[in-house]
Order: sequence, then C-alpha cells, then structure tokens
Amino acid sequence: MRIERLASCLPIPILYESRRKKIQRLLASSSFSLCLFWFPIIKSIVKQEFRKSERLILILDRTQWQDNNIFMISVRWRKRALPIYWLVLNKKGSSNLREQINLIKPVLKLFSHYEVLILGDREFHGIELSYWLKQSNKKSKNPIYFAFREKDNVYLKRSKKNQDRLKDLKLVPGVKVLYKNVKITKQKGFGKFNLLAYKKRDYRHHKTPNNWFIITNLSDPQEVINLYKMRAGIEAMFRDYKSGGYNHGR
Repeated sequence: MRIERLASCLPIPILYESRRKKIQRLLASSSFSLCLFWFPIIKSIVKQEFRKSERLILILDRTQWQDNNIFMISVRWRKRALPIYWLVLNKKGSSNLREQINLIKPVLKLFSHYEVLILGDREFHGIELSYWLKQSNKKSKNPIYFAFREKDNVYLKRSKKNQDRLKDLKLVPGVKVLYKNVKITKQKGFGKFNLLAYKKRDYRHHKTPNNWFIITNLSDPQEVINLYKMRAGIEAMFRDYKSGGYNHGR
C-alpha cells in the first residue's frame, strides 16, 4: 500500500502534502512501536469476530518479501489470515528458537483470555519450541495447543529399545496413526508429546511426495489433520498482499 493513498484517505483537516509527511515521520520515528500501534487494533478486530469461547488458530510462517525476511504470526479468519505480529529478521533463512519465542510471547499475552492453537510447518519442527509451549501451557489460564510438522529424519522413541526415524515408519495410505506420550528426539530433557503419522492416498497417477509427521499436544488424529490444513490461510494472505491487488510492497 502506498503512503500517498493512505494520506488521501486520512480524515485529518490539513493539506494532503502535510498528511503525507506526517505518515512518513510516524513510520520513520524511532519511538514508533508496533505493539502500541497495532495490538489495540487487532485485539478489537478479534473481539468483534470471535467469541471468547472460540479457539483462536494462530499460524506461524516466514516469507521473503522483496529484500525483507519477514517472520509472522497470524490468526485464521474466514479461510484467510489476519497478521497479528511480525519481525523483520536481519538475516537470510530460517528463524531460531529465540526469535520464535520473541514473536509468540507477546501474542500469547495479548490473547490470554482465549484458548489458542499454534500451527507451523517444518521450519518450526525443533522440539525446543514445542517444549517451550508445553511449559507455557502449564502456566496459562487458558489452554495453549500446538501442531508442528516434523522432518522425517527425527527419531521416535517408544521405549528404551524401540526407536525409529520417522521416515522408516511403515505407514498405510489413508490411515492416521497417533503415537501418544512418546519421545520425539534422542536429546534428553524435553519430555513426551503426541505424534501424528499420516500417509495420504495416491489418486490415479498422482503420488503424494511427503508423509505428514505432526508433533502436537492434541489427542484426536482427525482433528490434528483438519487443523493443520488450516495453515493454507496464511499462504493465501501472503499471496493477497504480494500480488492480489493490495500492493503492500510499494
């Protein structure tokens, strides 16, 4: 979205050029705070669109937008997603645990009156983030659920003598298997989680390239599948912003 367009719509009784300069100064100000400016707006939107009894579906994702590496958390809304909070990473590539916590923590505080579910793809497979959320859930007044897709080279440990890499599990197409209360890594100290393993059916000559392995604290396999599919909302949002007519990059 262009500053010029914002200036033309801003309902302030001053000249257009003065409005444009005010917007530029606001965005360039070192005291400008995303939390102070945006959080009250998105909180008001969520309050209007969601009942307190509803679960908020929060989606993590990262996208390259021109020269910016943007790490974002959004709330699913009407098959799309609304941005809640974002960080511009001063590097290329994936986020780390510290950056992930810095993104999620303010949002959990903002929506502490809601039950939330956090979704993430294989970039967020690290057991450390799942463990941090599990510990946060213990201290939260409302439930914090999560479902993160795992890479297939991670180990599943069901007993002292029984551990396999996820890629070596024998999966039946179309059958969902939920391993409950298992260790997902050889590293110690992270406790146990549920793991959903799912191989999609091949349709005609179209073969599904990857199996789904999802680490979660949910216990219904079909619910995990249905919820994880909701990640598509943030991808649609990014398409809207980049090329769907919004011209936010300009």
